Amino acid sequence: KAEMEFDNINEWTPETPELYYIEVKLLRNEKAFDDLIDRFGFREIKVSGKEILLNGEKIRIKGVCRHEDHPQFGCALPFAAIAADIELVKDMGENSIRTSHYPNDEIFLDICDEQGILVWEENHARGLSEENMRNPNFEPQAEKVIEEMILAHYNHPSIYIWGILNECASDTEYGKECYKKQFDIIRKLDTSRPCSFASCKFKTDICFELPDVVSYNIYPLWYHDTEPDEYLDDLYKWVQNETKGVGKPFMITEIGAGGLYGYRNNYDSKWTEEYQAEALRKQLTAVLGYKDCIGVYIWQFCDIRISDEWFGTRPRTMNNKGIVDEFRRKKLAYNVVKEIFNK
Repeated sequence: KAEMEFDNINEWTPETPELYYIEVKLLRNEKAFDDLIDRFGFREIKVSGKEILLNGEKIRIKGVCRHEDHPQFGCALPFAAIAADIELVKDMGENSIRTSHYPNDEIFLDICDEQGILVWEENHARGLSEENMRNPNFEPQAEKVIEEMILAHYNHPSIYIWGILNECASDTEYGKECYKKQFDIIRKLDTSRPCSFASCKFKTDICFELPDVVSYNIYPLWYHDTEPDEYLDDLYKWVQNETKGVGKPFMITEIGAGGLYGYRNNYDSKWTEEYQAEALRKQLTAVLGYKDCIGVYIWQFCDIRISDEWFGTRPRTMNNKGIVDEFRRKKLAYNVVKEIFNK
């Protein structure tokens, strides 16, 4: 391990995403037989009380969750399709993308580096029960993904936080052991970024002593009728008063509602574009207006395919909570998000 000092450098920020090149050569008898050219940025991420700081300034996340999925390209999006997605993200005023629920293509991360988009990147696991997590293949696979993700993507300045195990068994003692093992690996490989996990265990999660940031997936006005501001306040107070997540940064990592592109009526029925737009307006207004919440990720950027065995009863056999549909056609929610995030 070596340390070097540099003068006259420009910090990487979302507004000025300055990048630098580094070239490393392996020499034999003073001749290079292998080399690597990579890019990086000079920036500092750290947790301070209830805030995440980028170069000493508070981060305010206005983000979206995004799957690598496209009706023409499947999960192997080419450069142009990825770049087009990020242009839509920027147009909406979003400054961050959560890679749900797996490490993303290097091309995607390169563009985020260049465009100043903050990235939450996470390992590959979602919605697993304790029984699933007891599978003998689970822990080795999850740990291997973490190791490969960090070692391959460490130099991307856009990545500001590592995540693990979306909506898994963080309400069980066995699950807690798995979370601890995986956080230990992250901290062994990288002490320069905080880590977190997205929980959906409402008032039952027992793992909040482990991450640096407490993160929750909530769906008021979609899976239940509670007003978003009431639900958020109740949840936050529980975290502060009855868990070991007290005093940590708190963010919402999923929120949203379903809307079918082209389905509209005068009654604001569920699944209409009108209902989705109004639900997102209320949700985002509540979250961004809550002083102790550092930000939000909307679920999700675009409609995506889903597996029949998990959610085969959903309309179109799709997850329809996208702000745009799978063809990137804008729903009514698009301009609502753009209006709120650009205030």
